[in-house]
Amino acid sequence: MAADPALRRPTLAVFASDLGPGDPERASIMSQAGAILARRGMRIVCLAQESGLPVPLITSARTSGGDVLLIGDGAVTLPPALASVPIEQIADPKARLARVAALADGFVGLPGSLQSAANLYGCWVAAGAGPSHKPVILLNRNRAFEVVRGLSADVLSHSVKQFDRMAVFADTVDDLWNKVAWALGHPAD
Repeated sequence: MAADPALRRPTLAVFASDLGPGDPERASIMSQAGAILARRGMRIVCLAQESGLPVPLITSARTSGGDVLLIGDGAVTLPPALASVPIEQIADPKARLARVAALADGFVGLPGSLQSAANLYGCWVAAGAGPSHKPVILLNRNRAFEVVRGLSADVLSHSVKQFDRMAVFADTVDDLWNKVAWALGHPAD
């Protein structure tokens, strides 16, 4: 007998990085977001690549009782603290993004590197980006995604029905859960 889809735990693909120049708060933001999403019962899927591994997010989510799955490139070496985290190794970059896209009910972008933003976009496209597809929730802390917010308001609003559910913006980590719950149609409490 198949499990009731209504009882299935929602899965979020979370994209974050603390590599390169940028906001020194990124590790703290990842930790807070990981804890909030895990405590709310979200399953988290992350890319595990040599170009970046969101260790604070994964560690915090697992410490908070969360379920985390990594999709790796085969070259990544996990730190000892993450040795027990399940990882699927997929060598082909497009197949890796497609696997993350297939698993996710929605995508969360945290302030990070250009590589994490590019990976988020690649997964969203692999999922079949469009008005009836999976939402993207972006934490616009320190205006990290302000350009995307402007593009969404100026372009998507004129061409995509319910664009406000496809590109959702939270300005604080505390508000992130409310935006995720709203975009996924999940109870916020």
